[in-house]
Amino acid sequence: MSSNTRKGCFLFKRSWTTEEIQLVLTILAIFGGILVGFVVRVQEPSEKTIHLIGFPGEIFMNMLKMMILPLIASSLISGLSQLDAKQSGRMSAYAFAYYALTTSVAVLTGIALVLVIHPGDASIKSDKFMSADNEQHVSAFEKFLDLIRNMFPDNIVQASFQQTQTDYVIKLIANNDNTTRESLDVIAKKVDGMNVLGFIVFCIVFGVVIGQVGEKAQVLANFFTALDLVITKIVIIIMWYSPIGIASLIAAKILGILNIVQTAKMLGMYMFTVILGLGVHLFVTIPLIYFAVSRKNPYKFMKGLVQAALTALGTASSAATLPITFHCLEMNNKVDPRITKFVLPVGATINMDGTALYEAVASVFIAQINGIELSFGQVATVSLTATLASIGAASIPSAGLVTMLIVLTAVGLPTSDISLIIAVDWLLDRLRTCVNVLGDGFGCGCVHERCRRDLIDSEPQHIPSIVVNGDGTFEKVTEVV
Repeated sequence: MSSNTRKGCFLFKRSWTTEEIQLVLTILAIFGGILVGFVVRVQEPSEKTIHLIGFPGEIFMNMLKMMILPLIASSLISGLSQLDAKQSGRMSAYAFAYYALTTSVAVLTGIALVLVIHPGDASIKSDKFMSADNEQHVSAFEKFLDLIRNMFPDNIVQASFQQTQTDYVIKLIANNDNTTRESLDVIAKKVDGMNVLGFIVFCIVFGVVIGQVGEKAQVLANFFTALDLVITKIVIIIMWYSPIGIASLIAAKILGILNIVQTAKMLGMYMFTVILGLGVHLFVTIPLIYFAVSRKNPYKFMKGLVQAALTALGTASSAATLPITFHCLEMNNKVDPRITKFVLPVGATINMDGTALYEAVASVFIAQINGIELSFGQVATVSLTATLASIGAASIPSAGLVTMLIVLTAVGLPTSDISLIIAVDWLLDRLRTCVNVLGDGFGCGCVHERCRRDLIDSEPQHIPSIVVNGDGTFEKVTEVV
């Protein structure tokens, strides 16, 4: 048999790994969803048909959301219980330094591109913004206070399904002369939505204290470690269903757009600016930071996160993608589980590079279509507010549209113009979520490189020794020192 024949036989007999099969199925699901969406559009489907096409995707999102709380609790508590306070403190310092750097650079990248390209054309809007909106919107300062409030929930069970949100309420107050006047009160109320930030803070404290208590709390540490293993197994099962769910979500979104061609013509330059900014941040900025920290090929590391990136494109949710990101980092990129269990849940909640860049670009774009030239101080305000707003953005689909109200209000821009960009947000939301997820993954990689030696030094050493039993026999045991 010739060498070429033997080589061909070898390639034919090569078995695919589970990760490779799932990756190929996910890629096929994305293209399949796009194809189904455009083919069915020609038939002008009814609302019921669109709902049925998107139903498998709805089930997929429900399964992923179901895993968020148990995954965060088990991963954070089991990971931090194995670390001492010094190690967890060092990991926190590196992680938050990475978050601050990448989010700031993302905002500056978006601001620079939108000012240079100037995608905002005043002809897009027929009516120009002349004065401030009559509606009252909560200030950026109050939103920042909401962030602090949600970090320390008064009820940890309630935090699993509700969070605190500040709102303005107009009240009528009677004067002494029998007349009434309006009073604007600021109230903090509970709204539906998982308070992931508060849950994370509680789990961090819980895990660190278990590690400090030591042997007496080992039962709790073992419980959450076992729970983490069970949740991981469930996630692997869900991953086999993910191609169907992703294809369903994408097809349903395409079918829900009223006029794709007209929307693309009107907002084409805006979409180009956002996508270019996300591309620069993802393929240039983050890899350079990773290379500076690790001196390793960042694109090889990125290759290991492809499955998580594709899932982010389908789900448009950093939190929903969290189980897949864990799997990719630990199985493909060999990142220490003690790092992923701490850095990744926190990053998925507060490290939103893509969202920060998008909000900066969208805010300046809205100013441009209204013929408003922002001053240097207003641009600086947009940069700072977009950074802070992205930290408080929920890791759910289209959360950026909600937090963008803060940015627009901070510089006095019309919040009603958000309706102009909603038509293309379904696509940009998926792209910025992909950047958010990969940014979190690279953050784990950077912390891993900086803390790897400390973690290796802290691993217990197993020393074999011989002991004498009561009956005079010898037994070989292993001591952990």
